[in-house]
Amino acid sequence: MDSPLWKIKQQVCEIGHRIWQRGYCAGNEGNHSVRIGPDRILCTPTGMSKGFMEPADLCVIDLEGKPVEKNARGRTPTSEVLVHLAIYRKLDNVEAVIHSHPPHAVAFCLANIPLPEGIHPEAEVFLGKTIFAKYATIGSPAVPETFINQLTPNTNTVLMANHGSISIGGDLTEAYYRLEILDNYCKQLLLTRQLGRVNVLDNRQMADLLKVKERFGLSDDRAACAKSGCIGAENEQFLANFGVQPMTAECRCGCGDVRGKLVGTDAEFEKMVRAITDQIMASMRG
Repeated sequence: MDSPLWKIKQQVCEIGHRIWQRGYCAGNEGNHSVRIGPDRILCTPTGMSKGFMEPADLCVIDLEGKPVEKNARGRTPTSEVLVHLAIYRKLDNVEAVIHSHPPHAVAFCLANIPLPEGIHPEAEVFLGKTIFAKYATIGSPAVPETFINQLTPNTNTVLMANHGSISIGGDLTEAYYRLEILDNYCKQLLLTRQLGRVNVLDNRQMADLLKVKERFGLSDDRAACAKSGCIGAENEQFLANFGVQPMTAECRCGCGDVRGKLVGTDAEFEKMVRAITDQIMASMRG
């Protein structure tokens, strides 16, 4: 970090206040951190609201989680610092980590539904493919173990089952922006549930979109196989809420199962509608 430490501490508190104001964390929930040196991390304290922190409340630790400065107010590092440290050790390009509980995104965590791909351009450009991690007891070493091996230099968002989100970035502002975009995207997805339908971008549209993303200087692991329909199996659970079962295809790029067309043939759709209509009519006659 090029900025002086006092300025970084001030920014950590300002971002914490924004997080609290937006309702991304209640009470003393959530935590965030910034890399301030090769072996130095500035992090939020445990047991304190992110909306009321002051620079003197922040803690400085090493990559093992040990305090390297005595906190003037007796604060101790966040209890979930293990998640932050695992990410910093894994990815050299990460300079900031925010763990939060944005309500619309947490709804997906609680329902154990991964975020769908290929629906919203801004989400694809600024979030890309998100990781959905299995549940682990909070504050334990098992939490980072659920997703750390899936991280790539292009990963910036993780959803943790029955828990919350992790947003990472090249600085704290970038990580915060990704948190905002994440919750807004999840809110939009939940609103489409009320409309009862959703449009999925086709292979060509996705390939073109990832080219636009590259022109912004943002790499995406899916760019090499987008033309073949490399939209992950994560889509199935969300689309199932719309009564749609995506067709499965084999991905040749090594990304795993992918989903192709949103629905089957017209004949299959007509058959389904006819069957449902017959059931309703039979029920009314009964």
